[in-house]
Amino acid sequence: MTLTVHFEPLPDLAVLAPRWQALEAASDASFFLGWTWMGSWLGSTGARPELMSVREGARDVALALVGRSMERRKFGSVPTLHLNEAGEARADRAFIEYNGLLVAAKEREAASRAVMSALLARKDWRALKLSGMAPGDPLLFQGTVRRRVLRDVSPVYYIDLNAVRAAGGDYLSLLSANSRSQIRRSFKDHGEAQISQATDSAQIDAWLTDMARLNRGRHADNAWDDEGFRAFARTIALNGLPTGDVELLRVDCGGALTGYLLNFVWRGRAMNYQSAFVEPAGPKSKPGLMCHAAAARRNAELGHAEYSLLAGKDRYKQSLATNQEELQWWTMERFSPTLELEALARKLIRRTRNPHNATS
Repeated sequence: MTLTVHFEPLPDLAVLAPRWQALEAASDASFFLGWTWMGSWLGSTGARPELMSVREGARDVALALVGRSMERRKFGSVPTLHLNEAGEARADRAFIEYNGLLVAAKEREAASRAVMSALLARKDWRALKLSGMAPGDPLLFQGTVRRRVLRDVSPVYYIDLNAVRAAGGDYLSLLSANSRSQIRRSFKDHGEAQISQATDSAQIDAWLTDMARLNRGRHADNAWDDEGFRAFARTIALNGLPTGDVELLRVDCGGALTGYLLNFVWRGRAMNYQSAFVEPAGPKSKPGLMCHAAAARRNAELGHAEYSLLAGKDRYKQSLATNQEELQWWTMERFSPTLELEALARKLIRRTRNPHNATS
């Protein structure tokens, strides 16, 4: 198989969509590499990364987007490429996970080699950022670079819904005694959960507006305060509604609003992307835990394999989960005086903190 890699300006989205969707159907891609995510992100943010295609003749073997930035680092700015991100903070607030190439599994290794070879032939970058990658993705190990820097590792906590069904639907029985007690007590105080799903654009608009209201002021850097992020959330909810890839849920307990969940549903896996909850009525009130517990039961009944809480180190995610995996954030660095100074500084800091374990 002879593969060629092509870089071109982003085509009109109406032209790119069928090409992307055709390859998506032949791949085992994550939701974040599918057109519902990509088309919504490009359409709502106005991001215009390059299109990178790997071809065998006229056939697309792999597709990805490549953003560019001059990224500020400790000792200066560095020309940087970003896989499936724009390289611009506001556009990238959507926060991609399970990143990589859109490619069929049997061709991933060959496509990864071709991509890194083509990227290394370019002279317009010193750093390449690969965000939200699954450990072991072949793209992480191709080619010769100055250094590979693991910037972050995040757990992905999830609930095994096959185990929930094996427990007769009693999800809470799979949790620790403390988590089980907290959730049961909260349901006892508030009443059992009822879940409804948004079915049209008017309902989506109203519920997303309420999600923004409930999230206001809860975080120092709140995505819901950003108009661009709210536009993305609306776009992806609307685009995923006809196919069922995205669902916006409202959870009521005892007849009163408890919270909202914006979930992705993809190939047997439900994933909670965003949430909003009412203020706890007291110290033993757990609206967030109740909403996720109700959603886990619902998805078990629907026959899905997992209910994922996606990447994040939050304690509540760990308390709800029965299993976990991880995602990684990498930077591939080429030689650059700026990056050499930064690497030296990191080494000196490690020596200072761990003088007996530092290596040269």
